[in-house]
Amino acid sequence: MAVARASPQNPYMSDVAQETHQEFWQPPAPILAEAVIEQPALPTMAEACPRCGTEFLLGSRFCHTCGGRRPQALSTTARADAAEFANLWERLVAKTYAAVRQFSPTRVWRKLETLQFPSWLRYLHFHEIQRWIGLPTASMIAFVIGLCCVAGALVVGLITAKTLVEWQAVQIYRAEWLLAATAAFVAGILLKKAPHPDKE
Repeated sequence: MAVARASPQNPYMSDVAQETHQEFWQPPAPILAEAVIEQPALPTMAEACPRCGTEFLLGSRFCHTCGGRRPQALSTTARADAAEFANLWERLVAKTYAAVRQFSPTRVWRKLETLQFPSWLRYLHFHEIQRWIGLPTASMIAFVIGLCCVAGALVVGLITAKTLVEWQAVQIYRAEWLLAATAAFVAGILLKKAPHPDKE
């Protein structure tokens, strides 16, 4: 059976289309057919959830186990970049671990033990100062805290004030530091043990 074609006498295809076979359809123009063929492919989706490892159901956009969004599958260049980044991260972690191991407290302490310090540094040792002043440990700690508070009051006094309000604020801070120093010195006095009469 011959396929009827439109002619100049019969320009309407609707009359001709009734007598056609199954292979009637052809793209209207070769340019349009190439455009249809050259459409970019949709990105492929990942097969397993990166969070929990569960395989995605067919056509799902979310993981049915953890609810995570289904990511797009990585291309070969993206996989290579991710592998390179992972190797870089592993090398960075290894270098950091080696550096931390090198400066462990036991190694630092061993190096400090081998150093030769000047002889006058022994006078700055806490127990040497405690023996020299003659205070028990609790009173000595309170005394050091009081000295730090007096130093804080002196440092606050170095702040220059431009207005009366700033000057008043500086004086309030100085008073608070001195009040803390007084409390520390009183605590040191109260924590000092009275000498036994046998030792006198």
